[in-house]
Amino acid sequence: MSRYRRWNELLELLATAGQLQVEDAAAALGVSAATVRRDFDELASQQMLTRIRGGAVAQGVTYDLPLRYKTERHPTEKQRIAAVAAGLVRPGEVAGLNGGTTTTEVARALATRSDLTAGPPPVITVVTNALNIATELAVRQHIKIVTTGGVARPQSYELTGPLATGVLEQVSLDVAILGVDAIDAAAGATAHHEGEASINRLMARQASKVVIVADSSKVGRRAFARICAAAEIDVLVTDTGIADDDKVMLKDAGVDVVTA
Repeated sequence: MSRYRRWNELLELLATAGQLQVEDAAAALGVSAATVRRDFDELASQQMLTRIRGGAVAQGVTYDLPLRYKTERHPTEKQRIAAVAAGLVRPGEVAGLNGGTTTTEVARALATRSDLTAGPPPVITVVTNALNIATELAVRQHIKIVTTGGVARPQSYELTGPLATGVLEQVSLDVAILGVDAIDAAAGATAHHEGEASINRLMARQASKVVIVADSSKVGRRAFARICAAAEIDVLVTDTGIADDDKVMLKDAGVDVVTA
């Protein structure tokens, strides 16, 4: 198990229990107590938790984990989801991408699609408020990159605020491909951070088609801030782990659920 994956699981256990003893965490993760102690010390230095004698306590009720900690959660599922979502973008179209691990994989899938590299550049245009996605795609001649302004959030590398809004209000998108923190039929697509949700909501509003990309662990859940209602979502691309009840409820709400 990699360090970042181990840290992510430790923080999730801590968010659930509120307090963890070193021995209990070591047993849950199948690693040594010495490894957990080192992990707790490192996470405490980053102010992700508070160390106590023999363990650690959570600093808050929920965690909006930095992107670098999320990259190894369900990596295979995210790559399959990304391949399907990237296939929904046709040559000549303008696609919007927000930040996140799954949309980063979508960007990589777009970058390597053989049919998009055949014609004279640029073949597609990508509008994004994610710094890491813009950086990765900037070297791809077949993709025109448009980035928003804004204030960068270290958790997701997303640019938010009125400068981001100003750019998005001036563009039209054929498709918005959005990563979310949670999605269900009643609450729609939601995010932990209200600033990100606001920008993502505007991106969805500017698009003719809204595609949500989310692994099944996020389906049937809710986060703090709404991005858009289920009725405003055209397609959800997820993995085969989605519960049948969630799939039925989303389809009843008008969402085309595609499993990868």
